[in-house]
Amino acid sequence: MEWRKLNENLSSELEMIPELDTIRTVLIKSYNGLPYHLKACFLYLAIFPEDCKISLTRLVRRWIAEGYSREVRGKSAHEVAESYFMDLISRSMILPSQLSSHSRKKIDSCQVHDIIRDISISKSAEENLVFRLEEGCSLNNQGTTRHLSVSSNWKGTQSEFECTVDLSRVRSITIFGKWKPFFISDKMRLLRVLDLEGTSGLVDHHLKHIGKLFHLRYLSLRGCHGIYHLPGSLGNLRQLQTLDVMGTNIIKLPKTIIKLRKLQHVRARGVGSNDDCVYEEYPEEVPRIMRNKLCILTSSSVGFCVACCDPHLLKECMDIDGDTNRRDVCTACCCSYLPMQVTRRSRRGVAVPRGIHRLKALHTLGVVNISRRKAAVREVARLTGLRKLGVTGINETNSGELCSAISSLSSLETLLMQSEGKPGLYGCLDDLSMPPKNLESLKLYGNLVRLPAWINGGLLQNLAKLKLRSSRISDHDAAIKVLGSLPNLAILRLRKESLEGEEVRLRFCPGASFPSLMVLELSSPGKLKSVQFEKGATPKLELLQYYDQPDHGKNDVISKENDDQFEEASSVWLFSGLASLGSLKKVLLEGGNYEHYFVRNLRSQLELNQNRPFLKMD
Repeated sequence: MEWRKLNENLSSELEMIPELDTIRTVLIKSYNGLPYHLKACFLYLAIFPEDCKISLTRLVRRWIAEGYSREVRGKSAHEVAESYFMDLISRSMILPSQLSSHSRKKIDSCQVHDIIRDISISKSAEENLVFRLEEGCSLNNQGTTRHLSVSSNWKGTQSEFECTVDLSRVRSITIFGKWKPFFISDKMRLLRVLDLEGTSGLVDHHLKHIGKLFHLRYLSLRGCHGIYHLPGSLGNLRQLQTLDVMGTNIIKLPKTIIKLRKLQHVRARGVGSNDDCVYEEYPEEVPRIMRNKLCILTSSSVGFCVACCDPHLLKECMDIDGDTNRRDVCTACCCSYLPMQVTRRSRRGVAVPRGIHRLKALHTLGVVNISRRKAAVREVARLTGLRKLGVTGINETNSGELCSAISSLSSLETLLMQSEGKPGLYGCLDDLSMPPKNLESLKLYGNLVRLPAWINGGLLQNLAKLKLRSSRISDHDAAIKVLGSLPNLAILRLRKESLEGEEVRLRFCPGASFPSLMVLELSSPGKLKSVQFEKGATPKLELLQYYDQPDHGKNDVISKENDDQFEEASSVWLFSGLASLGSLKKVLLEGGNYEHYFVRNLRSQLELNQNRPFLKMD
């Protein structure tokens, strides 16, 4: 039996076949047949919990930080690590996640089957490679573990933590669940990877020892909402390659970051998603006479002073879950909340310090807020090795220099551009006459009204992914025609308010239109009335995703019994032509409380499709 088929059917096989040891023996033989470098990469997966979807980016950058991947014969360490990942996929030791299988060029995440994961855990424990601190685990560890993984269900004490593992030998720590202050120690002299992604209860003062981890190469605080500030001691981490603070409340990177000459990836972005607002709207309960900067700033300052007297109040007013003290209150106030009140700056990006251009090793930078310092654009333009860039705070004042900077970044492959407030991106991107020729992924967030002239099949030959949000494109037919001319566009995501008009009707025609499109996402793009696929259109479309508000798609007049009303309504705004999509595999409905008539119409079309694509509702 092929390994992939065995993986796909393993659960049912285990129920039917009593000889479980035989299956396990076969799987172990497959593991034993791996070359040495793949064995190390495979055993590393024991760090992650059951059913975890592991990001390719996260895994590859961690492998590089651990020294599992190095530059070989002209191939970068990143390319080598990705080849290891794909080798494990091809050998079916890991499985591509369901949604990522639609990516045009590569799989972007994976999962490990339960039985194979058990093998990874047992083998890594035998070799003292990975130790998992979890409920019920044995604390009789020999203390020489290289990689420590703390599960969310572990409730141990500091003495148990320090007695179980020799912290001076640990190379990586990964925390899942709730933070405890003793998880970081200055004893961790050899630590290379500190991955705290999604850890709850982490606040600023818990990072006081971070500057003593001199060998650290990978630091992730992604999704740690209690982090408002990075300490200046970050500049001591001269070996750091990856800094990920996505989903935190950090709005400014420390000045000392310019000392990190080996830094390759900086990922930073807050939690804001409203592209039209510079800052959160004033709450309705605030009296109208107080809805001004002076009153809000004064009341906020008073609130923070009260919180300093009793830090526990901060958990309620700022939604912080953790061991918060007065210093954390002051840090959050001075480094995040008050600056945002004064400058009306959002948390969507971070301000970068002067001298950022010295980080010549940077491949990834974003999201950078350029609304308050135009000089930052000129510094970014000097980072000619950038492959991924995200910029927010674009306006008519800084857009000219930004367009010039982007044109000079010839290695750029991924680009995100986002406005801050109205009028948005309207007219701001017209000066970009020559986009980077290697651009593969483009995200535009903010009021556009019309697509820039440089978005066309001639200049963007390699563009594979495009996402629009809050762009409010008014001429839908012209936009679809332009986007359809992009020869390699594989993924098109039209997000919230990307299209504007009283009635949005999309028509996909046959011919040269969308020759490579595999994924089409329509996520509350506007007042959508109909999406029509003519025969021969989008010949490679495999996945159609549709998301709308819970009440959209309801019609109280239409019932299951009234077929005449059903047919009349379905012809107004439902999808049509799905039966003719020769490559369609799946239709995914999300968000809405879709009524019977809408679902029935979709099912009837899919039943006529020769591929028999399935309909999934989340």
